[in-house]
Amino acid sequence: MLQVYQIIVFIFALFALSRAILRAKESKITRGELYFWSLLWLGVLVLTFLPSFSDILADYAGIGRGADLLVYASVLLLFYLMFRLYVKIDKTEQEITKLVQKVAYENVKKKK
Repeated sequence: MLQVYQIIVFIFALFALSRAILRAKESKITRGELYFWSLLWLGVLVLTFLPSFSDILADYAGIGRGADLLVYASVLLLFYLMFRLYVKIDKTEQEITKLVQKVAYENVKKKK
């Protein structure tokens, strides 16, 4: 019998997967990003319906419980995604700075 959390996670994972597919169709994410998100959400679905599989993975990794493995993996994933966001934000700030400098230079040229 399905648990309530399994139904909620199933619906959410399908929703998230559909968003990734739509973003890929709109060319807002790359094919590699689509593969990443698809694997992530399909993995969530597998672990939702086969929770003992996380225990097998944890045993293989030398971690006591499957839940601990999922927490460790989630924290690592969040740090990785935060790093990627930081890099993108930094790049955007640099582009904005260059654009502002260019506009200011052109305004100074016009005034002379």
